Amino acid sequence: MIASLTGSIEYVGLDRLILRVGGVGLLVHTTPATAAAARAGTEAALATSLVVREDSLTIFGFDTPAEREMFETLQSVSGVGPRLALAMLAVMGPEELRTALASGDTRSLTKIPGIGAKSAERLVLELRDKVGRLPGATAPAATSPRPAAGDWREPVTEALVGLGWNAKQAEGAVDKVAAAEPPAEGEIAAYLRLALRELRR
Repeated sequence: MIASLTGSIEYVGLDRLILRVGGVGLLVHTTPATAAAARAGTEAALATSLVVREDSLTIFGFDTPAEREMFETLQSVSGVGPRLALAMLAVMGPEELRTALASGDTRSLTKIPGIGAKSAERLVLELRDKVGRLPGATAPAATSPRPAAGDWREPVTEALVGLGWNAKQAEGAVDKVAAAEPPAEGEIAAYLRLALRELRR
């Protein structure tokens, strides 16, 4: 198991980055917020989880060990794979997920693309007792680049589509955030959180 990686960031995408470690460029899948906080050319330390399949080895990276632990715990439920677990963390974050699971808040869980009422009930049933034992410490995320006004719309829309919403839903949420007149120099991750909040109303 590869539990953590530290290296230089070579490339940053919407939901992935390439981290050069010991002369090897490793593709690491992340949440959009983690990717938005990364800058090419800087050093990064990520808590990681290696998912082994018959035809692939895939690395998922997180800002904190708490996120990694939640990612792995979610996958202990039948029907929840790494992509869905990553989407759940992107939409809610580890602490909010923990609270929803512990309190049986299935309504919040069904706001995540790919989670229906039955899936939400199964998640609560199987994880309600487990999530209380997960590490709860969180570290502040790195500061992401501050885009000029309007530059945030396209990457945020693409990130929402990547998480499972359709283009119309994503564009609608972005339009609502823009109409609310957020700070012109806000971070992309902040705009993404505002858009996710709109989609969960």
